[in-house]
Amino acid sequence: MSDVRRPALEGTVAVRDDRRLSFAEYGSRRGAAIVWMHGTPGARRQIPIEAREYAARHGVRIIGIDRPGIGSSTPYLYPDVLDWTHDLELFLDTLAIDTVRMIGLSGGGPYALAAGVALPDRVHGVGVLGGVAPTRGVDAVDGGIIQLAVHLAPLLSLARVPLGIGLTQGIRLVKPLAGPALDLYASLQPPGDKNLLARPEVKAMFLDDLLNGSRFQTSAPINDLLLFTRHWGFDAADVQVPVRWWHGDDDHIVPFRHGQAMMDRLPDATMRVVDGESHLGGLGIAEEVIATLMELGPRRTGTAAVKR
Repeated sequence: MSDVRRPALEGTVAVRDDRRLSFAEYGSRRGAAIVWMHGTPGARRQIPIEAREYAARHGVRIIGIDRPGIGSSTPYLYPDVLDWTHDLELFLDTLAIDTVRMIGLSGGGPYALAAGVALPDRVHGVGVLGGVAPTRGVDAVDGGIIQLAVHLAPLLSLARVPLGIGLTQGIRLVKPLAGPALDLYASLQPPGDKNLLARPEVKAMFLDDLLNGSRFQTSAPINDLLLFTRHWGFDAADVQVPVRWWHGDDDHIVPFRHGQAMMDRLPDATMRVVDGESHLGGLGIAEEVIATLMELGPRRTGTAAVKR
């Protein structure tokens, strides 16, 4: 496995109800802040090496946050996605972050969008990489793997805790084979993701994130899936901050039409179609994503558009 440097800073922050959120920080401690929300599954170190190097060169501060039930973040199921922003606000206050840009990969997308709804004066822009679309409410889109979670929602709700324990134990058992397991997964993916996961630095990042994030617990993915079968607590029309969306046109996990549908709903959004890429394509263009977000300033209104 290629060498992956440890974060410049890792720790936990106290949030509501005597809970804690764990985080990893890269780049400049005094730079403009970006909060990077990991996918489902994932953890705080699921940040591309390219993004970390860009942050170091350009004086940007990138922070990955473990959602409840992964890493050292206290297990907890939010009533809806929007509720998490109360914890985010405390997190930003503790780290003395006044304004921030948000990036969400896949299952991290709804959390990044929620931040734009709840904290419009602090969030200058939101970037979504192959993000999950709602399954409930006026913005609901069907199709994709998330529909399996919709059908299994009653089971997920009843067996959430034992499923989380079983997932944790299962990952511990296969940890010695994590590298070959990732290679096997990559071999079964479309060309875009297969090529991306063949890059040594990308494989090293995923393995480092998996092995560190799952050290104590792995219930966060179950919580994510359950929350995505509920109404998020907000509609796309409520996201008044600028949104920049990247989506592979060969995405086999979150269909491309999910991103297209969100473009019709978000008040100020543009989509960058990542030609020929599948679900993880956004990770391969991290510099473009960060540079685009850093150009965004305070809230403004506009119209949605799709561009290639």
